[in-house]
Amino acid sequence: MSPTVTLTLNPAFRIAPVRRRTFGAFVEHLGRCVYTGIHEPGHPTADEHGFRGDVLELTRELGVSSVRYPGGNFVSGFKWEDGIGPARDRPARHDLAWHSTEPNTVGLDEFMDWARKAEVEPMYAVNLGTRGVEEALDVLQYANAPQGIALSDERAANGHPEPHGIRMWCLGNEMDGPWQTGHKTAEEYARIATEAARAMRQEDPDLELIACGSSSSQMPTFGAWEATVLTEAYEFVDMISAHAYYAEKDDDQASFLASADDMDYFIDSVVATADHVRAKLKAVKRIMISFDEWNVWYQHRAESRPPSGDDWPVAPVLLEDTYTAMDAVVFGNLLISLLRHSDRVASASLAQLVNVIAPIMTEPGGGAWKQTTFHPFALTSRHAKGEVLDVRLDSPRFANERFGDSASGDAVATWDEESGALTLFLANRDAAQTLQLDADLASFGELELLEALTLHHEDPYAANTKDAPDTVAPQANDTVRLEDGVLRGELPAISWSIVRLGRRA
Repeated sequence: MSPTVTLTLNPAFRIAPVRRRTFGAFVEHLGRCVYTGIHEPGHPTADEHGFRGDVLELTRELGVSSVRYPGGNFVSGFKWEDGIGPARDRPARHDLAWHSTEPNTVGLDEFMDWARKAEVEPMYAVNLGTRGVEEALDVLQYANAPQGIALSDERAANGHPEPHGIRMWCLGNEMDGPWQTGHKTAEEYARIATEAARAMRQEDPDLELIACGSSSSQMPTFGAWEATVLTEAYEFVDMISAHAYYAEKDDDQASFLASADDMDYFIDSVVATADHVRAKLKAVKRIMISFDEWNVWYQHRAESRPPSGDDWPVAPVLLEDTYTAMDAVVFGNLLISLLRHSDRVASASLAQLVNVIAPIMTEPGGGAWKQTTFHPFALTSRHAKGEVLDVRLDSPRFANERFGDSASGDAVATWDEESGALTLFLANRDAAQTLQLDADLASFGELELLEALTLHHEDPYAANTKDAPDTVAPQANDTVRLEDGVLRGELPAISWSIVRLGRRA
């Protein structure tokens, strides 16, 4: 008999409303994310602006709510003015972050055109690496000011008379990282971020501003960095960023499957630090988290290493990981972690959207297809509605080197009281055994089972490819049943599942 994971759910045990911004993504001028990713003039599906129609369609199907742009490490050496005006007059530049040549064919105005077509909210990052307050204020005025001043009139002359209306702004990127162009100490960054935020709020007090937090919970400065930055900038910012990437290392499958334990720790630690600063400053507002980079990323692989030497290519193949069934299970579990922290994670951005560690892949001049990770994101974005519930689990555990031991099962649920939709998102993180599901749902009233899907493959390293795009995809789980208010079924080893229920008519 397989061990059982027991879930305790009640509609009164609410964490926070589901936040649509949890389902954001990221488009950086890195590798083929922009060029031959979202933008490829001459492609059979390209529109009049050169945007690939197949990628736009998949982006909408993925359910992306917001997109962070233009970086990433790229932004710390970026001159935003290079990407506006007639394309023929734009300068090409060396991008130090990814040792590439940036042609600046796509810039702020083009991105906003794409964002409207993709039906996503923009999140824009300013360069606080090689630039500073003046440039941050300039790009804000170019993007958002009504006509009547020099920069907004320039925007109008470039074909966009109406303000772009960007509300979310990142104050730099990963400034704690020695790899960052213009890397700063916590004190240096806190000063420039505060100055930029103050100036931007003088232009528009209603912006939502995001300070750089630690780029990893493994950074030596983690915790102290957040405390220093927030002590200086607390009054002027709304969120602090968190970035995390996970991968199977040294064949340690068990620790990889438990990656969401680290994300939970990361979020809880940032919350504790932010609330400590709040108490110290006797502040009223709470600082929220923008988890604006997260994913599975195999940074040690050759495709993650940028070119070197005299070669500065345009849109080289970089960071083009092929994702497996197991990667998708871990990925889905990270979404579970983000959802259950909806009380403090106000925004999140999957890094990235196309080709670069992405759920969508493209072939130049050819087709586009879904990676394994596309499915848990799309299903969660589509069906997570209403309130996030505090799900209590009683689960068997499995040993792993990084965390000692971890719960084999993990879950979160959302409840839309108005429609009567109850949705469970579940992960079996145990590589060795199937789990029996037992969840008493009697407190939700008369429900009926609408759908149970499970993403699983007998080979955890199976992947989708251009020629076999449906090798790994969710399948109906016929073992799941609802009897007398109790939900039961089987969750295969290394699997991610979604169970949808509705109010009985």
